[in-house]
Amino acid sequence: MRRYSPQQQVDFVVIGSGAAGGIMAKQLSMAGFSVVVLEQGGWGKYGREHEYSKDELLNRYPSDEDRLMTNPRTQPNTFRRTPNDETGPGSHSYGCVVGGGTVTYGGSSWRHLPWEFNEASTVGNIEGTGLADWPITYDELEPYYTQAEWEMGISGLRVDSPHVAPMSKEYPVPPVPLKSSGALFNRAADKLGLTVVPGPLAIITQPYMGRNACVHCGMCSGYGCHVRARSSSAVTVIPLAVETGNCEVRVRSYVREIATDSSGRVTGVTYFNGLRQEVFQPARAVVLSANAGESARLLLMSASNRFPDGLANSNGVVGRYLMLGNTYSASGLLPQPLNDYKGVVSGTGIVDYVPTDPARGFYGGGRLTSRGYATPISYGLGGLSPGAPRWGAGYKQALRDEANHRMTITSFVTQLPLENNRVDLDPEVKDAWGLPAMRITSQSHPDDIKALEFFRQKSIEILEAAGASNVWAGPVRDSRGSAHNRGTCRMGDDPRTSVVDRYHRAHDVPNLFIVDGSNLVTGGRNHPTMTIQALAFRAAEHLVRSARAGEV
Repeated sequence: MRRYSPQQQVDFVVIGSGAAGGIMAKQLSMAGFSVVVLEQGGWGKYGREHEYSKDELLNRYPSDEDRLMTNPRTQPNTFRRTPNDETGPGSHSYGCVVGGGTVTYGGSSWRHLPWEFNEASTVGNIEGTGLADWPITYDELEPYYTQAEWEMGISGLRVDSPHVAPMSKEYPVPPVPLKSSGALFNRAADKLGLTVVPGPLAIITQPYMGRNACVHCGMCSGYGCHVRARSSSAVTVIPLAVETGNCEVRVRSYVREIATDSSGRVTGVTYFNGLRQEVFQPARAVVLSANAGESARLLLMSASNRFPDGLANSNGVVGRYLMLGNTYSASGLLPQPLNDYKGVVSGTGIVDYVPTDPARGFYGGGRLTSRGYATPISYGLGGLSPGAPRWGAGYKQALRDEANHRMTITSFVTQLPLENNRVDLDPEVKDAWGLPAMRITSQSHPDDIKALEFFRQKSIEILEAAGASNVWAGPVRDSRGSAHNRGTCRMGDDPRTSVVDRYHRAHDVPNLFIVDGSNLVTGGRNHPTMTIQALAFRAAEHLVRSARAGEV
């Protein structure tokens, strides 16, 4: 791998190596630019087969070396519902390894639908929200969706349905095999007149681009893939970036500031290396792809005399309109064994309730997905039905009776963008480097809560139609954080109401580009990764063109 001296100015520093950062690094380095990628996590088992651990206890209680997610001891965050509430410990976490969250995510790769880009115009104003149209359309982004699907490797089936985004090209490999929970979804759909479709997944089902197909090991989401079937940035775009000879990936690089000069241009990035030594890497431009939470936090930490309220934040929008992602899960027991522990976490989805329906009386929609997946220890520690014994002989019998009979439906539901829902800097709590911790303020709009209750009721109906007994569906709970964070640096044409323009250039800083989930104007139906990747390919194409023209 190419090594650059920290004293050597490079063309681009890319902060983060996940869904967007990996693509930006690959596209820029393949265009001939010098690139340094700063990743706060380690290498993981980057690109090598048979080395990601499937040890359940190690996964649940990882050592610092084996950790694939952020460490709450060294990187705490805080949470409150409203600005007037007392702040307490938060539970936000995200991928912290080369490849970011794409190393461990379930792989759901749904596109946004065409009308999700202009819901403010089609649905109308919703009081108390920041619902706005995107500055781009689905048709403009569609070629980049296709590029992302084929370059990353997505399995799926093109479906002709008003509730599924139209595609100009098939997926590169077929969908994952139907699991028992998927067959039960079909049974329920037949009874209820609903539409079941295979979920598009970043998991290949046939050998593709030198990688192996999924072997259905049964330990999928939350674990690294030992055969490289999951199409993470770590095994797709990052290796190609490194192979150009133009890209260096620096691990254990914890960024504390994006530096600017008196004219307001970025000059480079200051970070702590693995020895906690402060290093400055000069660059002609910076691409920030640290995820919606950390990108906003880093901009706010990069305040200066010229940018007293945080970098790129002259309008006060940085950190605002955070969408954490609401979900709801319900379960039931089937009389027959399901063997759903084999295979991927998510198979099929019911899509009939994706659009907002005015007849429901509230904004919101989502997908119900069959999520037949529970490893043995996780099931034993929290998978039994509410009335089952939790100790002794009764507990053992309950495990025998239930462990292979549980079907779970998880609904991924809309969340409206609200100005008060935000990321900012905690005034008291610090991380292990002495930097302000991320503070999350989030309370869903009343329509979001109504949408969750709607999907709670639909989950019960579908489970019963599938033949489940002893259905349990707990009360609706507002989100405290998830892997689906969006917003905080929204894109738009108006510098007064957005952080970046339609090509991801910061309105305030001409050589700063922010490319990740923070740019999403609306949350869609709660699966952002494919849209993030499509936006990254589009942003990279424009950035390469601008850089070659001397416009960066």
